[in-house]
Amino acid sequence: MGRSWSDLAVFIAKRLAQLVPVLLGVVIITFFFTHIAVSNPCAIWSGPKASPATIDACIRNNHFNDPLPVQFYYYLEGLLSGNWGVDPLFHLPVLPYLLSTFPETLELVLTATAMMIFVGIPLGVVAAASNGRIADHLVRIFYLSGWATPTYIAGVILAIGLGPLLGVTGGDFSTTSAPVPQITHMSVLDAIIALNPSATGDAIVHLILPALALAFLNMGIATRMTRSSMLEILPLDFVKTAKMKGLGDFWVLYKHALRNALITTTTVLGVTAGTMVSGTVVIESIFKWPGIGLYAYDAITGYDFAGTIGVVIFFAIVVVVANMISDILYGILDPRVAWR
Repeated sequence: MGRSWSDLAVFIAKRLAQLVPVLLGVVIITFFFTHIAVSNPCAIWSGPKASPATIDACIRNNHFNDPLPVQFYYYLEGLLSGNWGVDPLFHLPVLPYLLSTFPETLELVLTATAMMIFVGIPLGVVAAASNGRIADHLVRIFYLSGWATPTYIAGVILAIGLGPLLGVTGGDFSTTSAPVPQITHMSVLDAIIALNPSATGDAIVHLILPALALAFLNMGIATRMTRSSMLEILPLDFVKTAKMKGLGDFWVLYKHALRNALITTTTVLGVTAGTMVSGTVVIESIFKWPGIGLYAYDAITGYDFAGTIGVVIFFAIVVVVANMISDILYGILDPRVAWR
């Protein structure tokens, strides 16, 4: 079975090659849907007081007077050369703006994923170990509540209920502008690098609520998958043998059973982490988090074609990469899987 590093490199190369047709399909679908929905947004971009000459110049510059296939050709030509267009709302190039806002979203998604792992998985183990008893029923109520609660509902409840108590009014810091230099564009990490304890605490407080709102729905998925996998693993002979050797329940559950149970859970978590990026559109809008999700909301509601297509491409890349990482972790956890 292929388990060498060269096999892993070939596997990654194949997955990256698959990204090309996926991105092409995403670009085609998003481009034509946005341009069909609003054939000429120049009147919106230019404002209600714009002169006809200004609107005509906008139409010519964006090729809106050309047929759709011609418009797509010009857009694809710019896309391949690194020119993803200019945002008509902020008058900034789309690609640099996406690259500057994505670290904030990545920080949010990584924090939410950590919550899923360090809360959801142990709860799944507890539920499986106490199958049919009170602890199991309580955990099941928890993850069913997570499944039944839409992300935007959790965000609104946390923003209104806990936000004022923590002094969180939106953004990544209490101040309008960041109190520390933006080196990585991740609020907590930048505050730590600046050796500023007060800014670090402030950034963590502002990060917890949106990350929790983003993680709540998916935390139930992690708990449910871990519980189901553990219930399949616990009756197996190697677990019974570990118990007969006198190992404590903690070591049996977390060292022997959990590793095998995580094979399925890891795959689901990898896919979920990728799709969580799209969920940031709602959460970042509620908490005014300065990431790519908030930019996506502004781009869609402002009929910003270049920004909307750029965000969708970015989301597609993140989902494919997350799936690839999930497959790699699956192969690490299960030696029977071949990297081919």
